[in-house]
Amino acid sequence: MSERREPLLHVENLKQHFRISRKYTTKAVDGISFDIYEGETYGLVGESGSGKSTTGRSIIRLYEPTDGKIIFDGHDISGKLSREDEKYLRTNMQMIFQDPMACLNPRKKVSQIIAEGLEIHHICNSREEINAKVDEVLDRVGLSKEQGTRFPHQFSGGQRQRVGIARALVMNPKLVIADECISALDVSIQAQVVNLMKDIQDDMGTTYLFIAHDLSMVKYISNRIGVMHLGHIVETGTTDEIFENPIHPYTKSLLSAIPHPNPIVEKQRKALTYNKEEEGVIYEAGHEHILSETHRVLATDEEFTKWNNN
Repeated sequence: MSERREPLLHVENLKQHFRISRKYTTKAVDGISFDIYEGETYGLVGESGSGKSTTGRSIIRLYEPTDGKIIFDGHDISGKLSREDEKYLRTNMQMIFQDPMACLNPRKKVSQIIAEGLEIHHICNSREEINAKVDEVLDRVGLSKEQGTRFPHQFSGGQRQRVGIARALVMNPKLVIADECISALDVSIQAQVVNLMKDIQDDMGTTYLFIAHDLSMVKYISNRIGVMHLGHIVETGTTDEIFENPIHPYTKSLLSAIPHPNPIVEKQRKALTYNKEEEGVIYEAGHEHILSETHRVLATDEEFTKWNNN
């Protein structure tokens, strides 16, 4: 993606801290910066607890960010939102949640769940227009309009996630944050959902922030990848740069954990371990080192020299 054009989403020094007690504060996200360009998929990967989901929830303002700047399509959405900016955010940015059952109202029919955003924001002029949009998006995600009369418990996990995708897409958003949207699904269903998301991106030009810990799936869907650990983005680059030329030892450890389909190669695979304390890495002491226009690593000068020569 060209650096010369304006990003759709610009995140700068985002911090999200949670005060647990008078003496202890959890720094879930601690000063991360990245850009997402229109029409691309930016994958955010890392182990559980690294701050990926918190990042997505802070961007869409389910959490109030502690500090930092978030610019979405020219609108500053980081501080107190004006009524216009909030309406713009709610209609142009949507989220697909991790648990396809917990995020759907069990008392409402699927068509009512999908239509809710259209009704709240008065996007359509009539009930007929709302019904037409709901039927169209159901068809797009591979469900029939007859299934719109059912309740969420009458669907399988994969179908429920399709309902979640339909609910996000019916608003025709510019950015969709997919928060671990395939982790609760069977492997075969994961592939169907990801292929569906790619098809929708090709048809509608939708931009994705794809949050996941499955590196194989992230490699398949993403144009660029950010590797996150303990609230910091330690490395970011294009998919080829991350997979073919990883620099940070944490990135290398994640890649070494990917199983290989060839059993002979799999037997010889050695998983690398990374311990931040043992390596003496202090993320706050490092700064961004630029390897190319798109490839950056968080490190001190000494660490960067050492890792780059390994």
